[in-house]
Amino acid sequence: MGDLRRYFGLEGGAAYTGARFEGLGGGGDRVGVAAEDLVAVQMLSVTVPERVSLDLLEGDLGQQMSKLLREIPCELDMVDAEAGELESGSAAEWAWDLLDAQYGVGWVKAGKLLARKRPRLLPVYDRVVRCVLGSPSSFWLDLHRALRADGHALHHELLDLRERAGIPKTVSALRVCDVVLWMAHHEDHRPLRCPGHGTLSV
Repeated sequence: MGDLRRYFGLEGGAAYTGARFEGLGGGGDRVGVAAEDLVAVQMLSVTVPERVSLDLLEGDLGQQMSKLLREIPCELDMVDAEAGELESGSAAEWAWDLLDAQYGVGWVKAGKLLARKRPRLLPVYDRVVRCVLGSPSSFWLDLHRALRADGHALHHELLDLRERAGIPKTVSALRVCDVVLWMAHHEDHRPLRCPGHGTLSV
């Protein structure tokens, strides 16, 4: 719990910039990608390339993303979602594939941008977290099963941890999970030596 409180600046020191990821500019749960969303992902130490950013804000890519985001519920928690919301052929996976295919984006940035847009349903996932967990065949579906197991025990544990740490309820259970895993390993992460180095299936 101490790591979680430190991340959000509740132990007397400055918060990590990622503490503002979900809430910056009022949050990201609108339909289209906004400039605030592109700034928010920078709080997690990644930058969407300039041309892709402009296309998301003003071009065809942004229109395609808006269409897909309309099909992805913004107030649905992953634990309450059906697997169909996350598996192959879902709007969420189409959106991830679309972003991942853009030059200079890739799976980490694609995942972080989608987590900004739908923080309760889609998790942040990067090489540090992947290193902690190994290399699951489908992170979204594996996490979905874990959250739903044993009467949603893990989901309730994350909510309880959020309350005990004094973190606002606007921070999703998925984000609590991400921060706990990331804080546990980021200082020891060595990209070329960890399982998180490589490709990904969501």
